[in-house]
Amino acid sequence: MNSPKKILILLFLFVSLFHQHSYAQTTDVDEGFDPFSDYNEVEQSAEEEADINFFKNGRFLTLGLLIGYRGFTDGFSQGYSSAVSWGVQFSYFFDLQLATSLSYSVSDSSVDFFSYNDANFTSISTHYTGNVNIQTFDLNAKYYFNTENVTRGLADLNPYVLVGIGLFTRTYSLSSSFALEPDKPVGFKIGSGIEIPLMRRRAYLGLQAAYHYVSFPDENNDRIEEIKSGSPTPVLSPIRPRLNGDMYDFTTTIGVNF
Repeated sequence: MNSPKKILILLFLFVSLFHQHSYAQTTDVDEGFDPFSDYNEVEQSAEEEADINFFKNGRFLTLGLLIGYRGFTDGFSQGYSSAVSWGVQFSYFFDLQLATSLSYSVSDSSVDFFSYNDANFTSISTHYTGNVNIQTFDLNAKYYFNTENVTRGLADLNPYVLVGIGLFTRTYSLSSSFALEPDKPVGFKIGSGIEIPLMRRRAYLGLQAAYHYVSFPDENNDRIEEIKSGSPTPVLSPIRPRLNGDMYDFTTTIGVNF
């Protein structure tokens, strides 16, 4: 083989090797910056399936009207009557199982208690009657249980538990000239309930039971301040029943889903 042919063959081999080396480096660099190099098809499919399920079966917002029964424990159950409560509720859903809600409710109970002239409760000073207005603002977290594996008849129910914190405002309107200042303690709330879809999931019927743990400023006292004849300053008079305890609600909600 003559010299020119050898030179051409060597040149061809050199160009081929250089081209392959450059292509390999380019491929490595491109893969390093490839935005789809970390793509996980299984994970992406699971997220899409969860989104589709939420759009089909979930709710974003709900607005409901509340009506229910409010009762009391301990001394409140003797001094206050049970009452009808009513209010409104707004809920926002993060996903199928977790939501937060803001609610307002109000009730008016009749009041009946006595003050006494002595610590032995033998001589009645004043018989107090009237009513007490209790308003609550609650901020709650609600967790809904998964009912996909429940029998067909129960699968549409949406059972949940909730915990919350609330601001309570108690205002007395008494028959005597004596007036008690409104108080605004903070309390806690626990409860559970179910929500039943109506009108092809456009609305819902809710049933809920909740317990409010709240400590009013004067419930640890068994006395009340009174202005009595012949005394220029208020006198602490014993009262019965003792006004202490907590509250509980049984509530029905009629709401709309958005």
